[in-house]
This record gives sequence, C-alpha cells and structure tokens, in this order.
Amino acid sequence: MGIALDFDQALDIWRGAVLGSVRADSPDLSQRQMAVILLVYMGNPPHTVRGLAAELRVSKPAITRALDRLEELELIKRLPDERDKRSILVGRTIAGSVYLREMADRITMAAAVTER
Repeated sequence: MGIALDFDQALDIWRGAVLGSVRADSPDLSQRQMAVILLVYMGNPPHTVRGLAAELRVSKPAITRALDRLEELELIKRLPDERDKRSILVGRTIAGSVYLREMADRITMAAAVTER
C-alpha cells in the first residue's frame, strides 16, 4: 500500500505533525529516539540493545543513550532476559503506546489538512 505524495505534501504532513506535537507539549525526541520507539512498538518482540543497534546500524552505546531518555520518559522499559542473563530486553509501556497513538493522530490530522 503506497501513498503518492509530492515533496511539498510530505513535508507539510511532517510539519503539521511536528507542530502539533510541540503545541501539545509532547516529549521532544531525537530522530534516533523516535526510530527506537517505533522499532520497539511496531516490530515483533523481543527487542534487545544489540538487535536495535544492528537494525539501525548504530553503536550499542548510541542505543543505550536513546533508551536512557525513553526510559526516563517512561516510553519504554528495560527487563532482564531470563534466557540470557547478559542481555537486556526492551519492552513497551502504556505511556509509550499513548505517545505513539497521539503522534499517529497528529500525522492523520496533518495529512487530512494537506489533502484539502
């Protein structure tokens, strides 16, 4: 399922969603933090630091810093991996689900305005 957007439409939807997020006083997330939360919530678990780093092609310390911020905001949680004591699993939270639902709503609203 592809949506055909031109350059201006794509940026206008992005702008509308970001402005809506700022106006709603949502947490400011970096692009890396947003990529991590999207992978955790939209990908199939389990998620590990190593797996997220590999998927994003960044270092494990970069993922750890992103997870530190996301955990501080209660958008994700870290859990021990019972199968591998050296590994940490990254899990979802209710606050993270709400955050992404609100962001999806902002994107939908921005896209509806752009269609007019």
